[in-house]
Amino acid sequence: METLQYISQGNTKQEQEINIRKTLDHGIKWVQVRWKNAPENELIKLCETSKWLCSEYNAVCIINDHVQLAKEIDADGVHLGLKDLSVEIARNILGKHKLIGGTGNALSDVMQRINESCDYIGLGPLRFTSTKENLSPVLGFEGYQKIIESLKEKSIEIPNIFAIGGVTLHDIELLQQIGIYGVAVSGELTTQPSIISEFKKVMQ
Repeated sequence: METLQYISQGNTKQEQEINIRKTLDHGIKWVQVRWKNAPENELIKLCETSKWLCSEYNAVCIINDHVQLAKEIDADGVHLGLKDLSVEIARNILGKHKLIGGTGNALSDVMQRINESCDYIGLGPLRFTSTKENLSPVLGFEGYQKIIESLKEKSIEIPNIFAIGGVTLHDIELLQQIGIYGVAVSGELTTQPSIISEFKKVMQ
């Protein structure tokens, strides 16, 4: 599983597509298509285009929230928020070979996601970010550390956790030391897609 995930950004289908193309051009291998409050027909078109682009670049294409749409376009999987469809239902719709990720904000969420057999957990936010509405309480590095330590104390195998929410290149080393598997980045990769190679170097 890739350790660097790009979460798409943009207020229009055109903006989204341009940003996704740029990150793919600069070597991203995992795109999560997220476009909140999008007109349905535009979202479908964006997801179809994104799936095609990702296939061309040999990259993973995950759809945020929309399980049925992910199935229809044969995306590589779906990412579910805590208030979205359950992992079990999504698994029944998509089949066992697709990736299913789930959001978490606290130890209890991580435990829930482990019990649900998620493929990975998007845990955050690391810090305040303007790219997400209704932001959950900020975890900070200390929050991640406490969650990882609690799992170790319970002798629970650490799942594939991706830090999310305001993550920048300078955070990577500390997150890796804590025991975080990967990062999901939106803002920094949208404004500076050329920095992807730097992320990859640090994360090897």
